[in-house]
Amino acid sequence: MRVFLACISVLALFTATDSYSEDHHERKAVLITGATSGIGRLTAETLAEAGYFVYAGARKQEDIDELNAIENIKGVRLDVTVQDDIDAAVKLIEGEGRGLWGLVNNAGVNVFDPLIESEMSDLEFIFDVNVYGVVRVTKAFAPLIIESKGRIVNISSIAGVLSGFDGFGFYIMSKHAVEAFNDQLAWEMAGLDVSVSSILPGSFETQISFSRCERMLKNQAKKEYRYFRETMQGFIDSCKRRMSGEEMNSRQKPVPVALAVQHALFAGKPKEHYLVPGQPSDARVTIAKLVEEIAHLNLDIENAVPREDILDIYDNEMRIAKGEQPRTVPGFYDSPADD
Repeated sequence: MRVFLACISVLALFTATDSYSEDHHERKAVLITGATSGIGRLTAETLAEAGYFVYAGARKQEDIDELNAIENIKGVRLDVTVQDDIDAAVKLIEGEGRGLWGLVNNAGVNVFDPLIESEMSDLEFIFDVNVYGVVRVTKAFAPLIIESKGRIVNISSIAGVLSGFDGFGFYIMSKHAVEAFNDQLAWEMAGLDVSVSSILPGSFETQISFSRCERMLKNQAKKEYRYFRETMQGFIDSCKRRMSGEEMNSRQKPVPVALAVQHALFAGKPKEHYLVPGQPSDARVTIAKLVEEIAHLNLDIENAVPREDILDIYDNEMRIAKGEQPRTVPGFYDSPADD
């Protein structure tokens, strides 16, 4: 319920102006994982251009060198699946003495396969990056963020709400986990004066789709499917066209996502959830999925919540989203029947 209401409120509030609490001359520092391409790279460049200092996580030396050539950016060797890399990055940032205001958990991968014909190794691969990587990095850098009373931003996806898309099962599972982690972390860190937000991008042009295609053509082009042969062959053929340049990606670049991250990091009143549609249908299907779950959960149960009470909860959540009242446990308000 909280995710549902917060997502709706973000649609109404994200375009509203909000003063930024930071003086850019302070050059507060932010760490972004997976900053070599796509959302991570664009966000790093956006923040650097705005005057903030960015530690940009990368796995390859050539990527680190390229990032180091950009003003206000320092490339940091950081594979979110390798604890030694994470520990070394903590020591590096601690040693530089500027502290750490923000952490952006952006690194992510995707694997495309039907759930019942997928490999357990693929599940382990995607969770190691998308879920365990987020937890590892957050735990390691939490002391620095708490010291600065800063911000943590988790790059989720509308897949953290949606389901029902062929082949996206493992990715959807991982992003649902990120949303759960984000909500619980926000609750726990609020008492430590640390703000936690999740960004839910819709359909944008990112490197993750190309990486997914590379993995699919390497591991699945000759795989024998029993139940989803035609579906998977269609995706494999599409990947071949994309990798050869025959099929172009018509999606927009994730500039709105980078701006949402900047808002979550530096706005005076950051939001708990930022739904960032890449196309008009993204918002509708995401909200519709959450409404669907509410309707089905509330159907034919003892003590079902009346429609007017649901609207009352929504109104309370809207006030919270606008900063007009503090966060409380969702649903624990005076209902109309109690007045």
